Amino acid sequence: MTMDGRQFMSIGQVQDQYLNGTVPKTDKNKQNIPTGENSFASVLNKIQESADNNISTENLRFSKHAVNRLSDRNIELSEEQMQRLNRGKAEAGEKGIKESLILVDQLAFIVNVPNNMVVTAMDQTENKNNVFTNIDGAVIV
Repeated sequence: MTMDGRQFMSIGQVQDQYLNGTVPKTDKNKQNIPTGENSFASVLNKIQESADNNISTENLRFSKHAVNRLSDRNIELSEEQMQRLNRGKAEAGEKGIKESLILVDQLAFIVNVPNNMVVTAMDQTENKNNVFTNIDGAVIV
């Protein structure tokens, strides 16, 4: 019987082969392994590249609330501190952290990593109780 250009045997033909011991030998070690674009390695590499591209390397932005907090407390970040804060955000992103506490010197920042946004900032006088909520990781830089 032929269907869609492929040849199929009837149930009787298959039964006769098995009963008569004339089953064609197949190479069980030979597998149909996809190559090229659909290979496992290719698909895995695409996923890894996609994940790497999701970790933003652009500089952090500050929410209005964070800007107000920095201004109210007369906190000015040096270029070196800003670089460390950005490095801390990148490290948090590499670890899959979404909401991170990043400590830079005596300053604490809550950073939304996927949105590349500093949500709030505080200095050592404000974080006396050392309780931080709604974070899923911390980075000390």
